[in-house]
Amino acid sequence: MHPLGKIVVAGLAMVVFCGTAYGYVNLQSLDEVTRDSVIDDDPATKPGEQPADGSLDILLVGRDSRSDQQGRPLSPDMLRELRVGANGDDLTDTLIVLRIPNGTKEVKAFSIPRDSYVDMPGGKGKINAAFGRAQAGEARRLRSAGETDKAKIEQAALTAGRRATRQAVENLTGVKIDHFAEVNLLSFYEISKAVGGVDVCLKAATKDKNSGADFPAGPQRISGADALAFVRQRDGLPGTDLARVRRQQVFLAGLARQVLSAGTLADPGKLSDLIEAVKHSVVLDASWNLLDFVAQMRGVSGGGIQFATIPVVNVDYRYDRDNPRATAVQVDPAAVKAFAASLIGTAATPPAAPAVTVDVANAGSREGLAGRVADFLAGKGFTAKSAGNAGARRTSVVRFGADLADRGAEVAKLLGGLTTQVSAQVPAGHIEVVLGTVYSGPGVSGGGGAPAAGGGDPITSDGVTCVD
Repeated sequence: MHPLGKIVVAGLAMVVFCGTAYGYVNLQSLDEVTRDSVIDDDPATKPGEQPADGSLDILLVGRDSRSDQQGRPLSPDMLRELRVGANGDDLTDTLIVLRIPNGTKEVKAFSIPRDSYVDMPGGKGKINAAFGRAQAGEARRLRSAGETDKAKIEQAALTAGRRATRQAVENLTGVKIDHFAEVNLLSFYEISKAVGGVDVCLKAATKDKNSGADFPAGPQRISGADALAFVRQRDGLPGTDLARVRRQQVFLAGLARQVLSAGTLADPGKLSDLIEAVKHSVVLDASWNLLDFVAQMRGVSGGGIQFATIPVVNVDYRYDRDNPRATAVQVDPAAVKAFAASLIGTAATPPAAPAVTVDVANAGSREGLAGRVADFLAGKGFTAKSAGNAGARRTSVVRFGADLADRGAEVAKLLGGLTTQVSAQVPAGHIEVVLGTVYSGPGVSGGGGAPAAGGGDPITSDGVTCVD
């Protein structure tokens, strides 16, 4: 397989998985893909140029929508086939940024949990609400201005929602989004069927009424409504939304492998079905020239796409004092920006002084976690070592003497924005890190670099990873 296909098709999940593969035959046939003006024009950028920030960045959005990409409601028969009700919140349940560094480095993709609590126009909220908030606001504005054309209002509202989602992601991550791809419930259904199913693996059997999931343990191939149930399930899973993020990542990795297989690329019927599915159920930004994109990617090396998740502070964040049952995922924007930058090697290097040793202890049950986190911190310029196991605790903490407050805060930020604590009990010249059972920052995955949602083995497009 040509390196271009290995990375580009794998990396862009659904849309570009299909579009770039088909580009070897006749990319112009994708002219019928729905387009929208999601990305602001940049007159300073010439076609085919490499992005000035060092990476081509593509936002993949999955919408929980009961309509097609042209806004037409799905039929009752199709809703029953998808195992969803007629009503649903128009939320962005999947947010994945694909980073393709300039040059020949490996491609990285990172997920943003849909419940991440962030700053947005109109006030703080969960990032998946940015779409619906902007969509409803634009519709109200147009109606107040006297617009009566329902189709025009619907399209303008969809554009506003997509642009608001892009802006919310840019604000949180510090990444300038170069291209946008949107899929919906129907997309998972049609594309997974077109490729003949996607291979996944579950650690245990699971059944969930809300999503329609009903799967045995072990390796299996899923498609259609089963594929949709697989990526939508969160009830009954450890970590709920973070476990669902991991489900989405493993599904997209499996989809990449299936699209790249000879059984798909060498089968005219399957390839035709795949392109038709993309044309019917996907939205791309209006500025995305796929031919230029293919040419630009010819220097990217192979090796498979690697999935990660942004660092989080608290997966059970009680953000509303008046409604203590309301929860969200707390994130530290500074830590998220540092994490995103590190994926293309541009993260800031910690200061060299004062000299300090970081002792990392594990208060959970994940084997080797303290060593992996120590290795991660060593890669950031700290002298760090594993201090073994600590007494069990749920949350993580970084402790240090008053004279090392700045360095302690730096360590806490690198590990996803952990709680800090000044303590006279910490030996001079040392910082203590205690990793709680819900720690989900760098070092959770086996490589010690990018975190994996909900813990467990790292997910790549090179093989099948068993998940919850």
